[in-house]
Amino acid sequence: MPSFVDNLTPCVEQFLQLVHSKPVDWELKPAPGKWSNKEIIGHLCDSAMINLQRFVRCTYEENFKLTYEQDKLVAAQHYQEMGVESLLELWRLLNLQIARVLTLYPADRWQAKCDNSKTDVQLHTVEFLAQDYVEHLKHHLNQIRL
Repeated sequence: MPSFVDNLTPCVEQFLQLVHSKPVDWELKPAPGKWSNKEIIGHLCDSAMINLQRFVRCTYEENFKLTYEQDKLVAAQHYQEMGVESLLELWRLLNLQIARVLTLYPADRWQAKCDNSKTDVQLHTVEFLAQDYVEHLKHHLNQIRL
């Protein structure tokens, strides 16, 4: 199992401890067309759902296409209207499931590939997608305005 998998759960737990110890304006959109802190967490939920599908499907399938339209998903899920505690709990549980799946991932499937591109085929391994997922998560957590 790649070492970055071990960082996922502590990263989530540390972030939750931080936001529960400080006042956070979850509603404010910093500019027109920009996401609020709630919507950033919602985007991370969408990313978790899509990537969980990729990871699970790659245990038995390869070369399938699974993409997502991030702005459309955030709008369709109405994260801005969701209670922040429910949203954080959804995000936490999705990441715990991803960590569980990746911790128990079949060693012979880390190099299985799927296509996450919106246009030309771009096959990426589960290992690449999982590492990219963790980096993407950290990037967006750093955008949360505390």
